Amino acid sequence: MHAWTGRTGEELAHMAGSGQELLRWTVMEGLGKSAVPLLGMISGYLLAGSRRALHWRSHVSAKARTILLPMLLWNAIAIGCVSGAAMAGLIQAPVPHSARWMIEEMLALTRAPDINVQMPFLRDLFVCMLIAPWLVRWRPPALALLAAAIAGVAVIGLPQPLLLRPIILLFFVTGMIAGKTVLAERAAALPLIVALLPFLLLMPVKVALSLPPAPFSVSHPHAMALLDLAMRIAAALAFWRMAHGIAQTRLRIPLLRIEPYAFFLFCAHLVLIWLGGPAIGQWTGPLGTPLYPTFLLMQPLLALAASILLAKAISHISPRAARILSGGRLARSDDGLAPARKMPSAKRQVRPTPAAA
Repeated sequence: MHAWTGRTGEELAHMAGSGQELLRWTVMEGLGKSAVPLLGMISGYLLAGSRRALHWRSHVSAKARTILLPMLLWNAIAIGCVSGAAMAGLIQAPVPHSARWMIEEMLALTRAPDINVQMPFLRDLFVCMLIAPWLVRWRPPALALLAAAIAGVAVIGLPQPLLLRPIILLFFVTGMIAGKTVLAERAAALPLIVALLPFLLLMPVKVALSLPPAPFSVSHPHAMALLDLAMRIAAALAFWRMAHGIAQTRLRIPLLRIEPYAFFLFCAHLVLIWLGGPAIGQWTGPLGTPLYPTFLLMQPLLALAASILLAKAISHISPRAARILSGGRLARSDDGLAPARKMPSAKRQVRPTPAAA
């Protein structure tokens, strides 16, 4: 999760340990960062049984249209809108200063972009898709060995040129294992408290040790990386179990109606926060003011509403542009919201739909 704070990095460092900064850090570390691995896991889970993934050329071509192209377009939109607003003096934001900066902002070759900091997920997910036709042929034991090796790379921090965040591939492979075995069904059948307990126990520990200046993470980087990985695994289990439970209730209907906008929201939300945060912040105040906690907790809902309105407007003007920017997930509808999909029978397993797959 990303949120507008109205503070510089230096100001945030001085506010470390305050109640509002603790709230922001808890929401960001405990919930926001835990969602991304689950998206990678769902992507691998859905590909595990896909015959299309066996054909490298057609598979990669499709993923280039639905992952790589939207990433490039949204990064270009971010530079044009956010940096443009900064150069016009409307907001404080990164502006182009070199060709290298532009390349990194567009492609995220060696680091996360300064504006669309969430895009390394799509970059790494596309790398996963490049090797998926090979991995999908592997048996679960071989995939498990690969997952263990990737986990070691992630914890130790071994440098490698392919992935910015190796845990994306780790969870992608784990999702494939779940799709080839009964692991997903067993996780969905766990009692809710059993699925939630590891996450509820690990999250406060991770948040407490991550708070700036975070001396533990500096003095024990490998232990911190292992804790971070354990919490993300626990979060994936918890959210998987909750998603399966929700899929069996009436709540699935409104969620399925907004689900086609999830990828659009993922790509657009930071542009909206960069541009809209300062405007709303003039009324609520920055981090540290009385109304800021309310604004912080409302930002995901505000970003969702703004994304749906923006997607509807684009769909009305150019349905093709909306389809491209949403990775093929949006189609024009009469009421501007995608119709709820017909759910499978309750006797069948319900596979969650990835926000970016």
